[in-house]
Amino acid sequence: MENESARTDDFADLDALDQVELLSRRKVSALELIDAAIARIQKVNSKLNAVIVPLLEQARAAAKSGSIPNGPFRGVPFLLKDLGAAYGGDPLYMGMKFLRDAKSVALHDTYLGAKFKAAGFVCLGKTNTPELGLIITTEPEAFGPSRNPWDVTRSTGGSSGGSAAAVAARMVAVAHANDGGGSIRIPASECGLVGLKPTRGRVSLGPDMGDAWHGFVTEHVVTRTVRDSAAILDVLAGNMPGDPYAAPPQRGPFAKEPGIHPGRLRVGVMRRTPQGSPPLHPDCLAAIDDAAKALQSAGHEVEESHPAAIDETSSIGEPFIAVVASHTTCLLDQISMFSGKKITAEDVEPWTWFLAEQGAGVSASRYLMSIQMLQVLSRRVMQWWADGFDLLLLPTLAAPPPPLGHLAITGDTLSEGAKRILDLSPFCAMFNITGQPAISLPLYWNSANLPIGVQLAADFGREDVLLRVAAQLEQARPWKDRRPAVCA
Repeated sequence: MENESARTDDFADLDALDQVELLSRRKVSALELIDAAIARIQKVNSKLNAVIVPLLEQARAAAKSGSIPNGPFRGVPFLLKDLGAAYGGDPLYMGMKFLRDAKSVALHDTYLGAKFKAAGFVCLGKTNTPELGLIITTEPEAFGPSRNPWDVTRSTGGSSGGSAAAVAARMVAVAHANDGGGSIRIPASECGLVGLKPTRGRVSLGPDMGDAWHGFVTEHVVTRTVRDSAAILDVLAGNMPGDPYAAPPQRGPFAKEPGIHPGRLRVGVMRRTPQGSPPLHPDCLAAIDDAAKALQSAGHEVEESHPAAIDETSSIGEPFIAVVASHTTCLLDQISMFSGKKITAEDVEPWTWFLAEQGAGVSASRYLMSIQMLQVLSRRVMQWWADGFDLLLLPTLAAPPPPLGHLAITGDTLSEGAKRILDLSPFCAMFNITGQPAISLPLYWNSANLPIGVQLAADFGREDVLLRVAAQLEQARPWKDRRPAVCA
């Protein structure tokens, strides 16, 4: 081991694979990387409120004892979102005051948590999330708002907003995230990161869940580079016993895909919001047009086209909400059962209770009909790919990151708040419904130096195509060295 002093900024700009390289060459120890990351968290987290459950000494103890599993990312510090994945014995609050006050802990590792551990990642803490991940801004009553490092008066997005703020501010290179209606891609867009939502069934949600939101939810990470997102998917992907869905087999290691030329692809572009939605913000249109030019320069065939079914946003809202609301009701019933206390309106936020009441009124017949409607819609959407397109280029969001409070929903603003959510994010949930992979890339910054994400969607199971083209765009419009106003 070379005896080199470690300052907090020695490693701040390194992605996870850079850190792996230093570790493999014995240029740095795991403890040095962890101590540097801890110093960065302590430096800027008070400004951003991204990490809400620090596990710093636990991480240092693992490094000192040499007990970190010998996986491909052995010794790389990361953060776990406080929703979806869990480590047995660690706090698990899911953005709820009720669980925070009860000092709830996870009973065991989820499959995803176990895979993070086996890969050698060292968890430094849990990141902030809205209550049960039910809204696209991270402003829970339990822990207060996470703040966007590009402008602390702005939202980080949600529900993986704490993770995105932490990675954008260089606390760590990678953080866990999940996506049921855009919750990886939206924070990635608002915080200037890479956010890949994998194909349905690519990453297991077990052992306690077969699926979440009837297959809408999937798990992965947010990163600053395409190659990190690809390599980490290799260690998280794979079916576990009893999983209800299986993604198509990989064509090869995801880590190699960013280095493979995709060939000449046919790319459709959506330059407007779905019919009936407010107009697309000029900054988001500029981002799309610039990305289209970059794809053309890379040799792809680009034309204005998209699946006609995407324009039916108004018709999918009711069945989508019926599914999400029903699962919210079920989850609150499960929490009541395990805690021994019946959850009431006083125990949760107004939006959570509104969805739970809606879900309680969904009959079995209506639930099944909602699923059938969304599955029929999925077939119509994916027919566009079957007809000869390889990728769809479209906005991640319809406007730049909104001010904090803009998406907050109180008891007397339920309908207005829901409309603001739909107006800002009419593009993401469709690919949770279809199960297709989609990625948000930080290709554009507006005049206020706010990141504007651009989304690419591929055919079912084709993360390889997304990663190859994302790497091309990363080279054409590099973003890795951009630093937000709040940066460690």
